[in-house]
Amino acid sequence: MNERDITIRIAQAPDEGTAIDALTLAFGADPMTRWSLPDPAVYLSTFSSIARAFGGSAFQGGTAYIADGFAGVALWLPPGVGSDEEALMQLFDENVGDDVKEDLSGIFEQMEKFHPAEPHWYLPMIGVDPAFQGTGVGSALMTEALKAVDRDGLIAYLESSNPKNISLYERHGFEVIGEIQSGGSPILRPMLRRAQ
Repeated sequence: MNERDITIRIAQAPDEGTAIDALTLAFGADPMTRWSLPDPAVYLSTFSSIARAFGGSAFQGGTAYIADGFAGVALWLPPGVGSDEEALMQLFDENVGDDVKEDLSGIFEQMEKFHPAEPHWYLPMIGVDPAFQGTGVGSALMTEALKAVDRDGLIAYLESSNPKNISLYERHGFEVIGEIQSGGSPILRPMLRRAQ
């Protein structure tokens, strides 16, 4: 599969369930996600709700991008639109083990400090089905979504929860601006892309 041959489109309302399923597959081996939800049954029963709280308003806002056959999904939030933090906190409170809760709280506090105060596009979630990883799907998703970011002349921001994805983000103009870690957690890397 060549990046130029991959069609990216805006997700429609009926796509949401399958798109969330694709993200669930994509994050199944994500270091930060599985550190916080190591039990497979808890992960599978909880992740779709977490994805919806984290970036689900992208479906209603027309900023959820999907690749052919749901090979990959990117949920972007435009300036002024945020994650459902209340729902996220409740989901983590109810499903994360006590040994992780304190460290997770520290991670969220640090995330808040790195998040830009100025108007920006935020990428809470991008994922490629493991069956299609390494085929250009992630790059095609980034290329398409960044057209809107560049049209607006704004910065873009994300937190990379998987070190394997840093090079993809860097190829699209993002730079690591710090490290977020608490206790025994994996490292989360906040990344910023300057206005183009």
